[in-house]
Amino acid sequence: MAVLSTGIDIVEIDHLTQVIERRGARFVQRVFTAAERAYCDGRPCPPMHYAGRFAVKEAVLKAIRTGMIKGLSWHDIEVEIGPLGEPSVRLSGGAAQRAEEMGITAVHVSISHTEQYAVASAVADGGTP
Repeated sequence: MAVLSTGIDIVEIDHLTQVIERRGARFVQRVFTAAERAYCDGRPCPPMHYAGRFAVKEAVLKAIRTGMIKGLSWHDIEVEIGPLGEPSVRLSGGAAQRAEEMGITAVHVSISHTEQYAVASAVADGGTP
């Protein structure tokens, strides 16, 4: 496999908290899947985890070289947690279609947090080395 593209994003946790407070459940439901909401809401500091997942979604959008264009939904990029607590992404819909067009066969992600920021990176692999 070869690295085809990368993406990175940083989210200010307080800013995302304010957005959630202003826009409420409608925003959270539009951006995060039911599984993502259950995970975040079950953590001691939900805003930190929402910020991390939002950063992953943005980093993946950069790795697949697109933005939130027609035919793509926030739910098309879902952050999942592996058996050891490691994050991964499941692409569907428009995001999966875009990844296939680019020859991407795997997207690897990483998330990190501080009290103020959440940062995520995405590395898209595909093809042959």
